[in-house]
Amino acid sequence: MVESKGKKTQRGERKQWRWAVAAIIPIVLAIAMASAIFPKISLFGQTNKSSCDCSQDKHRFSGIVEDCCCNYETVDHLNEEVLHPILQELVKTPFFRYFKVKLWCDCPFWPDDGMCRLRDCSVCECPESEFPESFKKPFHHGLPLDDVVCQEGKPQAAVDRTLDNKAFRGWTETDNPWTYDDETDNAEMMYVNLQLNPERYTGYTGPSARRIWDAIYSENCPKYPSEDSCQEEKLLYKLISGLHSSISIHIASDYLLDEATNLWGPNLTLLYDRVLRYPDRVRNLYFTFLFVLRAVTKATNYLEQAEYETGNPTEDLKTQSFIKQLLYNPQLQAACPLPFDEAKLWKGQKGPELKQKIQGQFRNISALMDCVGCEKCRLWGKLQVLGLGTALKILFSDDGQENLAQILQLQRNEVIALMNLLNRLSESVNFVHQMGSAVERQFSSPTNGNRL
Repeated sequence: MVESKGKKTQRGERKQWRWAVAAIIPIVLAIAMASAIFPKISLFGQTNKSSCDCSQDKHRFSGIVEDCCCNYETVDHLNEEVLHPILQELVKTPFFRYFKVKLWCDCPFWPDDGMCRLRDCSVCECPESEFPESFKKPFHHGLPLDDVVCQEGKPQAAVDRTLDNKAFRGWTETDNPWTYDDETDNAEMMYVNLQLNPERYTGYTGPSARRIWDAIYSENCPKYPSEDSCQEEKLLYKLISGLHSSISIHIASDYLLDEATNLWGPNLTLLYDRVLRYPDRVRNLYFTFLFVLRAVTKATNYLEQAEYETGNPTEDLKTQSFIKQLLYNPQLQAACPLPFDEAKLWKGQKGPELKQKIQGQFRNISALMDCVGCEKCRLWGKLQVLGLGTALKILFSDDGQENLAQILQLQRNEVIALMNLLNRLSESVNFVHQMGSAVERQFSSPTNGNRL
């Protein structure tokens, strides 16, 4: 009786186990089918990683960034954890804080009738004692230096038109072939402390501002809607669109909400209307960020060997440390070693012709920055266009030769513009990553509108 009861118990346990298995199998199959339909679902709670096949993922802001070899999730993580913190500190150092720029120049296309409503449109000047001694020449041209008072009431930010003559090891005094400005014409240059002249809302809107962007897109950077268009034809539009998105994000993120009380803060409605409701503008922002990041990483050997001397040894060592942290970050090298592959461009018989054409179009865009009617907008427009022109110069100047460090020649000002542009794009990507989903939920109603 005992043996018979034991056998009966075992048969019951086996029966219960078979029922349990039968019940689990449909669940497993359902999960497996869901994983096949939605690749981001995993049986083990992990996201499936896409290989670097540079194919476009149809999910919104997910998968591989189009024409790049890094996915959105990786970009967001690397930027938040690695790039953004380093860049924020790098641009505060004396070397990267001061930008040499020609602000007072005539528009080559039409009379400058731009009107700026806020005093924040003006650019403050720096006193001679503020910027590094190594950036100066022993003589002066332009405005007198005595008792310069800033238009914004910040005399400590007044810009002296002291000139630049010291060439660092690794820096040159040659013009950038991608930009319109004559960067070696020091007679018209002045120094600006970028930390005291932030890129933000200035009140520069209306027909004057729209005319700049209309000229950029319609005359120099036409959109190529055809799927059959080659990548070179799409490159310039995507870069300018990404830069435009970044500028719009900075305006929206640091907006004058109440002029009477001088209250500044994020304008989420503007952020949505200008950028977030257009998915391609966000995609182009990520593309431009990875493009510029690739230029920085490609110039690693050159940038590491350059001197970042300002006469302040402690700060100069910090600058060199931040540069190395950026260039040799193991997380970046492991997760996204090749943000953009420039080697596949300009191939075939039409390659040189396409390159020359796009270079000419970008030079025209650079020239349009002299037509910006807001002084502070002109400052940041010139800086970021020079930074983008420097990225183009780095990526497309070797003509297939391997030792870029021996071929490349950069001005100090180009590197200052390049790193500040990368920081601007990094801030924009970070802001979209942090705020984008919440803002889109808040403004979920799809509408049409023209880009300003």
